[in-house]
Amino acid sequence: MAAEANARPRRRVVIVGGGFGGLTAARELGGADVEVTLVDPMAHHLFQPLLYQAACGGLSTGECASPIRAAVKHHPNTAVLMARASHLDVERRQVVLDRGERLDYDSLIVACGAQTSYFGNDEWAEHSYGLKTLADAVRLRNRIYGAFEEAERAQDPAERERWLTFVVIGGGPTGVELAGELAIITAHTLKGYYSRIEPSAARVILLDAGERVTAAFSSRLSAKVARYLAELGVRVREHARVTTIDAEGVTVEVDGGEERIASRTVVWAAGVRAAGFAETLARATGAQTDRAGRVQIEPDLTIAGHPEISVIGDATVLAGPKGKTLPGLATVSIQQARHVASAIRQGAAGARTPFRYFDKGALAVIGRGKAVCEIRGLELSGRLAFLTYLSVHMYYLSGGGPGHRLKVLIDWISARVGDPQNQVIDAGLDFVEHLPESLVKD
Repeated sequence: MAAEANARPRRRVVIVGGGFGGLTAARELGGADVEVTLVDPMAHHLFQPLLYQAACGGLSTGECASPIRAAVKHHPNTAVLMARASHLDVERRQVVLDRGERLDYDSLIVACGAQTSYFGNDEWAEHSYGLKTLADAVRLRNRIYGAFEEAERAQDPAERERWLTFVVIGGGPTGVELAGELAIITAHTLKGYYSRIEPSAARVILLDAGERVTAAFSSRLSAKVARYLAELGVRVREHARVTTIDAEGVTVEVDGGEERIASRTVVWAAGVRAAGFAETLARATGAQTDRAGRVQIEPDLTIAGHPEISVIGDATVLAGPKGKTLPGLATVSIQQARHVASAIRQGAAGARTPFRYFDKGALAVIGRGKAVCEIRGLELSGRLAFLTYLSVHMYYLSGGGPGHRLKVLIDWISARVGDPQNQVIDAGLDFVEHLPESLVKD
């Protein structure tokens, strides 16, 4: 009987997505009596909270992305496939990949994440810059520094002003962090670099359709964010709804009227929707989705009628404490991954108990040494919040252990007190030159 039990094949777990949720699930299942296959179209895990730093030149791209294989190299029960999940056969319990391969599963964990959403105006993508992938960061970085070069050559004052006007759309953490960093670039980083233009004359404009920026924070902290941005020179425009984005700039609706902002660099940080596989999953299982394409899941993180399918992270919609939908934060994905992985380790196909989210708060950094932080009712701002922000991000940063974290910390500090421009742009150009075409096109 013992030999017969030993011959029994191990349960197969397929994980779709190598972000915070998917990678955490794979790690938690390392050493478990299961065979794990992690599928992601990219070979790297992206630390998205620092992506704006790569886009602005504060960090090299390698410091906010790390190989997925390196993260699970000590897990002999885990395989990684650089592939895209294209279909789902729930009857046969198979995930179908982009080349037609079929992966059998006893447990499926979908952690496909989110992608940029233009709220039905997909044509805006042609004339704006998103910030969700490593390729986005490289493209935006080239545009930012290329804009100053174009301004230096421009003969027409109006054209020069267009190149020196940077518009960021969206007042969430990504938008305010990016706008603050752009303001630092124009006022400090590029000082003395050009003979025909003065970078400090550049305009950084942050547009948000809501009543206040960083609406997820309290009104008091939102006001501080707006004040910090203003001190950096960012022009914050609230109640400004974008109606058009084209090659020459943006049109916004303000106070019932329209206003035109001429700009050659427009960054879209206003919205996301679930990645494409979430729609595939919903069709295959009959699950409901919301307007952002996020899948409605059960309290235990499974799909109704499919206890073997768990969905976690940004691709889901689930009510948390007080009925409020859980936010799209890395901490949510990580906790959900651990909840599901724990049940699978114990022999279940997926979790059978409701997921309970422990709110670790929200953070946003604005400029040099200032941030806001809200943790379970405790509000912090200024340098103390910045140190909290720094500690949290260094803790969650993956890719090479303490040494990697220390290097990122040193480079990040150097970018604020030193002169990072030469080394960062040189590294960036070298990276672009050797970047695989699949990553550039994403």
